[in-house]
Amino acid sequence: MDRLKQAIPGVPDYPKPGIVFRDITPVLADPELLRQTVARLAEPFRGRNVDLVAGTEARGFILGPAVAIDLGVGFVPIRKKGKLPRETYQATYDLEYGTDTLEMHRDAVPSGARVLMVDDLLATGGTMKACCDMVIAAGGVVVACAFMIELSFLGGRAKVAPHEVITLVDYASEDE
Repeated sequence: MDRLKQAIPGVPDYPKPGIVFRDITPVLADPELLRQTVARLAEPFRGRNVDLVAGTEARGFILGPAVAIDLGVGFVPIRKKGKLPRETYQATYDLEYGTDTLEMHRDAVPSGARVLMVDDLLATGGTMKACCDMVIAAGGVVVACAFMIELSFLGGRAKVAPHEVITLVDYASEDE
């Protein structure tokens, strides 16, 4: 998907010096490219008995529901601490530039449910590992983790292992 990669600009020194932020808003603004992106994220999981798609605040809330609709399944929001009104699972994790805590409703994933994890970007893997840990704590089964973008030079796949990882665009270096 060369067109997809070309549509994602790098924004240097955002949100902190030394970080190159990958901005997906141009992809979201292009209806055909967005449709293709969602279809490409969903395609490997057709016929794999996915019961739910889980997505992480905030950009996982954009892509996750679209992939869930494409697959004909429900969506589970994984939110920042304090944003969900009922009893939750919590996971605290390290980011490339700090720490954060995510929460998921305790009743969001039925025991044995097969869950596809979706987010826009795989960097160090901490966010997705925290999400997978909560799904597993609820009794769910992580089918795979699907991302629009991977920053492979940060080694996030190792942190998400042993879960399968699917990405559409890879940046092998920060300079790319």
